[in-house]
Amino acid sequence: MDEEHKRMRWASRRGMLELDLILEPYVRLHYSHLDGAGRDRYRALMSCQDQELFDWFLRKHVPEDGEHAQMVKAILDARRSEDTPL
Repeated sequence: MDEEHKRMRWASRRGMLELDLILEPYVRLHYSHLDGAGRDRYRALMSCQDQELFDWFLRKHVPEDGEHAQMVKAILDARRSEDTPL
């Protein structure tokens, strides 16, 4: 795991357990497979406030920023596929 990946794992640890349960598995399993643009989107998403992230992941609101919306969708899609029983 490279230093950037380690920093993103640390940045994914938020102040809300609900966010940790969504973000930590995503960054652990998928971050290393993202292209440069995907990594940029993830880093930008980590600059958002916890309450914004919480609302987006619970689908209470959709991010106005298209890059954030794309990353939130990717994380939710990955989460959904991980929760699918075999």
